[in-house]
Amino acid sequence: MAVAETSLPLPLLRRGKVRDVYDVDADRVLLVATDRISAFDVVMKEPVPYKGMVLTQLTAWWLRHLEPIVRHHLLTIGTDAIIREIPPLAAHAAAIAGRSMLCVRSEVFPVECVVRGYISGSAWKEYLARGTLAGEALPEGLTESAKLPAPLFSPATKAEKGHDENITTLMMAELIGSDAAAELENLTRKVYDFGLEVAARRGIIIADTKLEFGYAGTGRGAAGFEKARVILVDEVLTPDSSRFWPADRFEPGRAQPSFDKQPLRDYLEAERRSGRWNGEYPAPPLPAEVVDETSERYLDLYRRLTLSPLNTGNAN
Repeated sequence: MAVAETSLPLPLLRRGKVRDVYDVDADRVLLVATDRISAFDVVMKEPVPYKGMVLTQLTAWWLRHLEPIVRHHLLTIGTDAIIREIPPLAAHAAAIAGRSMLCVRSEVFPVECVVRGYISGSAWKEYLARGTLAGEALPEGLTESAKLPAPLFSPATKAEKGHDENITTLMMAELIGSDAAAELENLTRKVYDFGLEVAARRGIIIADTKLEFGYAGTGRGAAGFEKARVILVDEVLTPDSSRFWPADRFEPGRAQPSFDKQPLRDYLEAERRSGRWNGEYPAPPLPAEVVDETSERYLDLYRRLTLSPLNTGNAN
């Protein structure tokens, strides 16, 4: 069964493209990853089975391995543990099982922390047009999907609607302070380097990833963000936040096959080229085979990375 939307006996803080975020108390929130899926900034009507479970359980898997490197917001994804902490959810166990994270409440920095090991997506489009990324010059002669000489930290603003906007590290420092900007870049690079090493052993390339950080604890302090306790929040190294490519099929100079929503994108692109869709909401109905193939991409990546099947019951 796919979960398109949840309705829990808790105050709803926000309903994003994928996650429903609930207020638990002054110190905690509950993040529920639904099976909603979006492409080209449009949320599809049809949910993709198991997608929310993959995002939640893969994030938890990475966070367990990343604990020596960075503090994070996750308290538990165990359904029984969540219900013990929030008894009114007992009647909603099926809705939250395997797809919910009880987390430390934090104030989130207003930037996306992106690191790119390969040039693709919006970075490739800007480079192709101007030879830059966020206005800063890149080496000449790069081809699409090429490996960069060194991983490039390229933050972005967080857009409520539409696309995030790439910004320079200087602009990021002006937004949140130079000390915080330096710490977030350092942590982002450490997470990416760790992910690269793990994924490489599984025959997978992580072309780029997007991370979010918050601050929690006693408050910001007189100096602003710099005095806060920084923690990694939201999802981590998932197919919604990263580009995962099969290493044995990597070929610079073209777009790469990927372990994500590529079947959905391909279908929508064909609909747009044919004139059957104008690229705006609502999207055309998704054929069952597109939904099923997209679901299998998410499940396949989970199995390859964790070397385990997805827990579709009471995730612990």
